[in-house]
Amino acid sequence: MRVELFDYHLPPDLIAQTPVEPRDISRLMVIDCEGKTVEHHHFRDLPAYLHEGDCLVFNESRVRRARLRGRKTAGGGGVELLLLRNRGGEIWEALARPARRLRPGEKIVFGGGELEAEVMEKGERGWFSVRLNPGDPRAVEDILERLGEVPLPPYIRGKLADPERYQTVFARRVGSAAAPTAGLHFDNRTLQGLREKGVRLAFIRLDVGLDTFRPIEEAEVEDHRMHAEALFLGEEACGTINAARREGRRVVAVGTTVVRALESSVKDGEVVPREGATGLFIYPGFRFKVVDCLVTNFHFPRSSLLLLVCAFAGRDLVMEAYSQAVERRYRFLSFGDACYFHYPQGRVSM
Repeated sequence: MRVELFDYHLPPDLIAQTPVEPRDISRLMVIDCEGKTVEHHHFRDLPAYLHEGDCLVFNESRVRRARLRGRKTAGGGGVELLLLRNRGGEIWEALARPARRLRPGEKIVFGGGELEAEVMEKGERGWFSVRLNPGDPRAVEDILERLGEVPLPPYIRGKLADPERYQTVFARRVGSAAAPTAGLHFDNRTLQGLREKGVRLAFIRLDVGLDTFRPIEEAEVEDHRMHAEALFLGEEACGTINAARREGRRVVAVGTTVVRALESSVKDGEVVPREGATGLFIYPGFRFKVVDCLVTNFHFPRSSLLLLVCAFAGRDLVMEAYSQAVERRYRFLSFGDACYFHYPQGRVSM
């Protein structure tokens, strides 16, 4: 399957640079995947499309303050390091710039020596493996809270006055390199309104990696490989999701990360507790087993996220929705508007 089938023109001025306030005033495109219709609303209208007993599943992973600015011990040149994932103990995966001047064995210090990184391995596109001192991951997290910055996507040019605006209101445990952005539209008022309507809420965790957002560089979809991301599904969330499914209610994934987490964790027709990692790549032809409806943002052309949405709703319908979004000047990507792909009677069954 050719990746070019999932291309479209995204005008640069439609890439949202700042979030809207309040959160739920963003626009919402509602796509009926059965009736093949497209409607235009605001996010605060979402509860009208949910039924009592439906289960919304959220990704509660919190973005790590992983962007560090330091200097090389040899020569004193400035280096910016973005920690992506702890590989165990003192070894971390990271992105660095300027990458061309870093070599294995070089050391970088941050915060007057409070944290030190030694380059262990250099890969492609600015990727590095580094050894941190102190090596205890818990100590590193404490230092990042003091010295680090919340990393914004590279297509956002400015800085946020309030870094918490790049966190969901329900974010809990630190682990992501980027926000699960579909959740940014929800505020506490919206969540309370959903509970009062009888909508069930479940919270899982998938730590978002930057690879998720990169365009697919291979010509054929099947040749692409996703990097693994840490995944945590607890017994309480699984119980809530499975109860809704047994009752014939719909499971609504808030974001593509939730889709990948749930569809990676099915056994004998039920979602099961899990702690590990998933590299699941969902593209057209995938058979969904759990998710009935999807809340998501508008994604880059040729991205794995766009392919997932096309797998869920059908390529033709998705590309028509995106065409309307461009024409009506919806806001795209992390701080952009949202869309709700729904099957009114549910997409999957037990």
